[in-house]
Order: sequence, then structure tokens, then C-alpha cells
Amino acid sequence: MRLENTLALTHGTLINEPFVNSFENIVFEAYRVKRGDLFIAFDEETIEEAILNGAYGVVFDKPTQISDSEIAWIKVQNIKEALIRLLRFRLIEKEVVVYECNEIILKLALQVITEPKFIALSGDIKHICNSLWNIDTASIVLFCPILNDKDIFTDIKPLPKTAMLPITIMEQTLFETSFIYDNNFYERQLISPFFMPFLEELLHLFKTANINFRLRKFTPIDHFEAVFTNKNFEPKEFGTSDKVLIFEPNKSLLGMEINFLKRQANWAKTIYIVPYASEYEDDENIYSYKNDKEIINILKEKSFHFALIVGVDKSILSRPLSNQTQLTLNF
Repeated sequence: MRLENTLALTHGTLINEPFVNSFENIVFEAYRVKRGDLFIAFDEETIEEAILNGAYGVVFDKPTQISDSEIAWIKVQNIKEALIRLLRFRLIEKEVVVYECNEIILKLALQVITEPKFIALSGDIKHICNSLWNIDTASIVLFCPILNDKDIFTDIKPLPKTAMLPITIMEQTLFETSFIYDNNFYERQLISPFFMPFLEELLHLFKTANINFRLRKFTPIDHFEAVFTNKNFEPKEFGTSDKVLIFEPNKSLLGMEINFLKRQANWAKTIYIVPYASEYEDDENIYSYKNDKEIINILKEKSFHFALIVGVDKSILSRPLSNQTQLTLNF
């Protein structure tokens, strides 16, 4: 990338008159810098190492002393915003196709083996840039606006919709599913049937965009996550107890999960522990909380087979709680 283009895209100010006029690549870790790279100095203390490794330019947003006047020193207002502008231009240049999805579909996509032309984005801006900077032309990117900055992209497409139900469920429990897709049988996958509509959307994207993929054994995705316990709240192996805590940190899924449990587990005693001032508080089996201590107290006081706990994840069970006996769950 030429120096003048870098200045225009980053809205940066060149504070010296360097001998260089272009850069080979952009790099964030000083130890990875090679001759000709542009170093993005998130940590100004590593600038000297980057220069010794051959950086042709430094982008920075904090007070920094120029130590080599032959390379380009580019001052920006905010490094993250400058990097987003650079990346946005790069994706336009590479004709990348971008699809938007929800958090569950993205986390399912991260567990599917696909070809290199498909990237499910996760991580901070540095990780994202490392994933996308050298992306192949006409690649396909899937991202979730809750998890990643939407400003990275210019043209965002919704997931293609279908009225078909490509997945055939053969056997299911609340937390495991055996199913057939495209004449392949996937037995006892650790994925709740609650997630099947989300998985169908993802697989339809793969089919529509001609993306080769392979499903492997799913692992928990931090949504509708089951923790089996005994009556003393000691952890048990998956499926070996009739007392289950179900954690859902995303409050927007509350209504869907309540309906799912009422439909699929109407034989069981189920309670729902939701944040205070939730719209679902009127149900007799719904209990509201204002803090973690109140969640623990509800669990200890109420009888249940299943407890859906919304707005937190399972880490609350290993946090110290003042003025009470701590549950013995360890993860």
C-alpha cells in the first residue's frame, strides 16, 4: 500500500519526511514485523523492536519520540478507528462478500470445518485484521454485529432465507440431537434441538454460497448450556442427574427458551430465573433477581428438575459470594 493512500485512509498526519513511500503489509506484533511492513503501534513500548525488525512505517496515537527519520511516522486520532478504515478499504479491494448473523449462528459456524474462502469472524480488532488482511479475493465473511464492529464493512447481506427444513431430527433430548442432513447421519451431537433452526440457516448459507464444509462433534457454545448437578449442587457428568441448571447469558433469547422448555419438558418441574424487571415476571415459575446472591438463594430454596438462569453464565457458581456458603461447583 502506498504511503499517500495510507494517510488518506487512516486520516493520519505524516510528521516527518521519510525515504519510504509504500508498505508490504500491516502488522501489530513487533516480533512479527518484516522488512517493508507498516507497524500498528497499539503498544508504543514495542515500536523500537518493530523498527529493528525492519518496519517501514509506524502508526501511533500516543505521544511518541521519533527514533528513525527514514521511516514514516503517522499520527492518528485513534488507532482502532484508523485500522477499521484500512480494513474496510482492503475488503472492498478484495471484493469480499459479507453476511450478518446472530450470535448463535456465528458460534455454530466457528465449530464447522470449512474451506479457506469462508471466514466466521471472532476476536478483537487485531485478531480480525490478522484474519482478513490477506484474505483471498471473493471470499465470504460471516459476522455478528453484537460481537464485532459493523463499521468494518460497507455492503452487508442478510442470510439467505429458505422455507425448507433441510435437517431431519431422528432422536432428541433437551440437550442432545441425532439428525440427518444431506444423507449424512450425525448421531448424539451435543447440541440441543433448540439450536436446530439456527443450524439450518447456517447450512443453507453454505449450500447457497457453494461452501464446502464438514460437521464435527459440537461442543457447548455458552448458550442454553446445561450443568448437571446433584441435590447438593455438586457437578455430575453430562446426563447423569435429574437436576439441571441451564445458563443463557443473552436476555433476548429468554422468550424462545421458555417456550421451548414448556413445549419439550412439560413433564418436568422447571423454574426460570430472570433479571429484575423482565417482561416475563408474572409467570408463577419465574423468579427475578437483582444480583448473583439472589440467584443462588433461589436455587437453594426452590424445588426443580430444570432451572433456566438468564443473563449470566455458569461462572457465577465459582465466584465468591459474601455472607453465604459458596456452592461447591468448580469448572
